[in-house]
Amino acid sequence: MSKESEKIDYDSSSVPSPTDGPVFYDPSKESIWTRLGVNLESFKRAPGATGQQIVAGDLIGEDLEKVRQEGPMLQAKMKPRHLTMIAVGGSIGTGLFVGSGSALRTGGPAGVLIGWLIIAVMMISVTQALGEMAILYPVSGGFYALAHRFIDPGFAFAMGWNYWMQWASVLPVEITVATTTVQYWTEDVPIAAWVTIFWVVITFVCVFGTLGYAEEEFWSSCLKLLVCVMFILIGIICICGGGPSDGAYNHYIGGQNWSNPGAFANGFKGVCSVFVTAAFSFAGTELVGLAASETPEPRQSMPGAVKGTFWRITVIFITTLTIIGLLLPYDNDRLFGASGSAASPFVITLDLAHIPGLNHLVNATICISVLSIGLSCVYAGSRTLTALAETGYAPKIFTYIDKSGRPLPSVIVGLLFGALAYIQVTSNSSTVFNWLVSLSGLSTLITWGSICICHIRFRKAWTVQGHSVEELPFQALGGVYMSWTGIILIVLVLIAQFYVALFPVGGPNPDLGSESSARAQTFFQAYIALPIMLAFWVAGYAWKRTRPWKAHEIDLDTGRKSWLTVEQMRAYRAERAQAPLYLKVYRWLFSN
Repeated sequence: MSKESEKIDYDSSSVPSPTDGPVFYDPSKESIWTRLGVNLESFKRAPGATGQQIVAGDLIGEDLEKVRQEGPMLQAKMKPRHLTMIAVGGSIGTGLFVGSGSALRTGGPAGVLIGWLIIAVMMISVTQALGEMAILYPVSGGFYALAHRFIDPGFAFAMGWNYWMQWASVLPVEITVATTTVQYWTEDVPIAAWVTIFWVVITFVCVFGTLGYAEEEFWSSCLKLLVCVMFILIGIICICGGGPSDGAYNHYIGGQNWSNPGAFANGFKGVCSVFVTAAFSFAGTELVGLAASETPEPRQSMPGAVKGTFWRITVIFITTLTIIGLLLPYDNDRLFGASGSAASPFVITLDLAHIPGLNHLVNATICISVLSIGLSCVYAGSRTLTALAETGYAPKIFTYIDKSGRPLPSVIVGLLFGALAYIQVTSNSSTVFNWLVSLSGLSTLITWGSICICHIRFRKAWTVQGHSVEELPFQALGGVYMSWTGIILIVLVLIAQFYVALFPVGGPNPDLGSESSARAQTFFQAYIALPIMLAFWVAGYAWKRTRPWKAHEIDLDTGRKSWLTVEQMRAYRAERAQAPLYLKVYRWLFSN
């Protein structure tokens, strides 16, 4: 169906009567200041859905208008370049820049690669499943809404609040990390002042709503990718002995650090401990599923974003971690006891190489990455909270979306959690923040597992209700088998985390009291998210008395944006099969 046949007239000033068809809100009729969200008018409630998302298929008249009315109230402001960079660079942050140092210390270079590769396979299965569903159903709330539809409303209630709590607790942690990052340059400025500065910066960008988040993610991701590529090239030169003559890499080192001190730091237990850090480093990759509802044509932009995840994993993460393992021995003194950017293997390597200036560039990139994740906290948390309210599992006030496309009450609540960062000026700050980090510990894995289960249930319902996979505009690599692989790997990681929680590397922390007390506290910090998730699930069931959907009961139509038949999809693919070989290779690798 052509785009011209989809166009209808908008009238943002009209008021629908019970006999009228759907009335769409056209933000383009507002002033640029309202669209940017910087005047008072922008804070008023949006009068209706925009109907901006393109619907593919032979729907006409009332059917087409009904499907467009089912689109999210959120405005489709994201462009393909935004979605691509959110997928490619969105989760490159403290997990890679800083956390890889502690992973190298406990797991060794081989343990780091094994841990990240296993999590990478898991992540590819999750993003492929999410891409298939989000292209077909670019609904508000992303995977929360999909879990509500394909699994069980009670389970979705638990998963949604669990996911919201994850990001609410991460925001103050990220602001805290940002303050330790700038202390690489100076410690003369009070911590409370830095907290205020970073909190204000995040709030300022949030004023511009989706567009502010998308633009910030685009440019910060470009910077992070640039630094990673630069580090890889410099690392290769240093490994080959091309570093400055007065530095540590003025001679060929090759793989000597794999021989002495060795490839594994703490054997099997060390590898298990790396899983947690690796999973944390990929947290946020699933945001591409939330962002699908704020793009005008997910069918065109999502496949590239999903496949971009694969290239980020293979080219950026694995290559960078290989370079780090070759450059630094796991027993390097600076990997022990340091915090913030001082523990970053990027900074440590550039300091050892005596390459002036680049350590400051890396530190600045770490700082920007931390702020970027802080914005992701507000974005992901606010969209999830709004979706919870739209399904009746949160107060209705959180359904409020203003004329600039911001879920205003949800954003404000998310930003308020940033105030917890001021706790670090107190004497017991470390205890509080350890528990904040613990709240987000398993949440990412629970979310990823939910996405894989959603995909399996969706495919089952799709088949039972008489549909063919050929109708799907994007098919996940490996189908449900890849989703099952993701679930199996998630279970194995949970078992590994259970093991290292009870028997941590180096033994229980003596500062936590007796050995039994230390083991108990370490275990509950690692697994506190699981009982919280189960408690929410029980509460959701007690509240709404829902049960898991059967395959024939699942709603496959509401919010669906692709109504193409098998014949249309075959014709579409046959036409694309006529493309030159180079174009087909490009599409297979980077597009659809």
